[in-house]
Amino acid sequence: MKKLLLACLNILLATAVNAQIGYQVGDLASDFNLKNVDGKNVSLASYKNAKGYIVVFTCNTCPVSKAYETRVEALSKMYAVKGYPVVAINTNDPVASPGDTYEKMQERAKEKGFSFAYLLDPDHVYTKKYGAQRTPHVFVLQKTAKGNEVAYIGAIDNDQQEANAQRDNYVQNAVNQLLKGEKPALTSTKAIGCTIKWKKEVSK
Repeated sequence: MKKLLLACLNILLATAVNAQIGYQVGDLASDFNLKNVDGKNVSLASYKNAKGYIVVFTCNTCPVSKAYETRVEALSKMYAVKGYPVVAINTNDPVASPGDTYEKMQERAKEKGFSFAYLLDPDHVYTKKYGAQRTPHVFVLQKTAKGNEVAYIGAIDNDQQEANAQRDNYVQNAVNQLLKGEKPALTSTKAIGCTIKWKKEVSK
């Protein structure tokens, strides 16, 4: 009986730990310093006049990420001038996903005319730190006196294939409310997309 109780307790503890992986709404997100497709390193601090950030964990190869590229670009055009630049981070290991090499990222950015930074996270350091699970997975950050506070986590909208003109634009709504000095009414949704292609652990 004691063994059974201990096993149940371990399962509950593991579930609780897994549920808390990555940032939650209200947490302060750490900055990063990652290589952009133009060869220069970019951090959140690079955007001196930012009021916040739209951080999009994405990749080259996921069909869902590809379906959202135009909308991510639209977010960049819409909000960079208002103080909320888009910063995209490629989550995928290029060995596990050859279409996600740095060179392929450069090709994709040029082909699609990205106006936003597209950064490489080669060892998944910030993918794991933020808690991104899918591509795309968005974290809207608000710049505060305390630091970059997570204001929204989840999907861009509820329309993967851009087929619904009446879709709920979660990220747009969140940023618009922040720009008005309000907290987002909806702070989290489920990110729908491809699983991240993690680097294989080298056995010792």
